[in-house]
Parts: sequence; structure tokens; C-alpha cells
Amino acid sequence: MLDTIASLRENISRVYLGHDATVDRVVRCLLARGHLLIEDVPGVGKTVLASTIAKSLDCSFSRIQLTPDMLPSDVLGVTIFNRDGSQFEFKRGPIFANVVLADEINRTTPRTQSALLEAMSDASVSIDGTAHRLEDPFIVIATQNPYEFEGTYLLPENQLDRFLMRVQLGYPSPENEAELLELRPAQSRLQELKPVLTRQDVVALQSKCDEVTLSGELREYVVRFATATRESTELEVGLSPRGSLALAQAARATALMDGRDYAIPDDVYDNVIPVCSHRVITKQHTTPGAWAIAGEILQSLLDTIETPG
Repeated sequence: MLDTIASLRENISRVYLGHDATVDRVVRCLLARGHLLIEDVPGVGKTVLASTIAKSLDCSFSRIQLTPDMLPSDVLGVTIFNRDGSQFEFKRGPIFANVVLADEINRTTPRTQSALLEAMSDASVSIDGTAHRLEDPFIVIATQNPYEFEGTYLLPENQLDRFLMRVQLGYPSPENEAELLELRPAQSRLQELKPVLTRQDVVALQSKCDEVTLSGELREYVVRFATATRESTELEVGLSPRGSLALAQAARATALMDGRDYAIPDDVYDNVIPVCSHRVITKQHTTPGAWAIAGEILQSLLDTIETPG
């Protein structure tokens, strides 16, 4: 199991020459059955990272390049009348894949953004009163530019809440950037990349993640933190129960990556910022950098809570 996870990390790192912590968070999302939102300025490798994940898995993959004129049916699919069979048929949209890359999700309209909501929440799509299940595993990897950039639309809070993690890539280290200039991995290594996990491997790892033990003390630790966010005078909206569940599942995935069948406090601590900062609303939520402010508030709250022994 550890060898399987290590081979996936290594495969991603062959192309994405960024921070190891980012690769770890991406793998945690996959193990925890969570969706991933990658936000950063153009040119730091958001799409390359998402494409690398997809090519590392022997699963069905689709890429949706979201634009302002895109309709919900362009994502979900549409029912058409088949004259030959004299009946209506449902033509599946690109959302029907194991790994879906939603590129520049905040450049499309809220109506199309919300079309992804049911799929991300329930792994199903309802068209004309009929629910269509999505095949396991199902993960949406969305990229977006910061909200301050021209031509972007704010993602609604209820959709942000469906992403297990929201991460920033940052700039590579000088050493990695020099290697990037020499190797140009997006043009060479990405094209040659081979999958290292099958669909069955991913499903099995996700089941193993569900089996990781979260002790009573650790559950109380998560609840104390969630309560602290709800009582904070610096936050308008604290962490919801769905957020607590997401934090616990991310902790399980972190434990699994370390080869443990039980979680420890550090597994919770390490995931608070990527899992929770987009699920709370600060008093300054309309100002640029509100996400970073939320992270600072959460970190200060976390440091005041007694850690289980």
C-alpha cells in the first residue's frame, strides 16, 4: 500500500517541480474522496499539476475549459430526441469521468458553476427528473485565478464547501525553477507519463482510508476547534459540521500516507488551513486576501486549543 502511494507521489513529482507539501495534499484529496481547488496566479503550474494527476491514474479523464458563454448542459449533458429510435436519449457531458479537470472555474457564470454542485456533493447528476450516478472514483480538480483578476466570478459559499481542500501553489524554489527551464516537463515528461494506479487501486485505497481509526480524544479535538471558530469574534461564519467531517477525513488520509491505521493530532493540525480556510467567512471577507486572513485566524485559534496527548 505504501509502495503504491509512493509511486503515485513520485510520478506526480516527475512533472510538477513544485513544493512536496502540495503533492502530499493532492494525494490526500484523492485518498479521502475529496475535490481539490487550486488557486493561484497564471503560470505557476495549476493545469500542469491537475493534468499530471489525471495521467497518473488509469481512469477516465475529461477536461472542461470553462468560459463565460458555457451553459450547464455543456458540462452535465443534454437529452435529445433520436428520430431513428423515436425516443429521447441522454448524451452524457464531460462531468461523466473519474477525474474531471475544471479549468478556470471562476471564469464561467454562477449558473454553470452551480451545475457542478450536485455532481460534487452527491456523485450524481439529475437531468429531466432522472438521476444519473457517477462512477467511483470521482474527483473534480478545479483551477482558478485569484478573484482580484479581471473577468472572474466569485464561487458561492455552498460550492466552495464541496471542495475538500483549497490550495495555493506558490512559486517554485530557485533550484526547481532552474530545473524547470532545463527539462520543460510540461512539454516532454507529461506527454510520456504512464499511469501507476488503476481505478480499482484508487477505490481500494479510498476504502482503506475510511478504515483509519479516529480516537474519541481526536474527535473531541476536532469538535473543540470547530466550536472555537463558531464562537470567534473575528469570524462571521465558523466551521460547519460538513467542515468537521472533511477535516477528520483529511486526517485519516494523512495517516494512511504515513502507513498508520490510526490518526494522531498532527494529522488534524496539518490539514486545518487547506481544509478549513475556505469554509469560514471573516469580517473582512469582501477585501482582497480574505482567504489568507482566514488562515491566520484559524491558526491562532488552533494554537489556543489543548492538543490531545
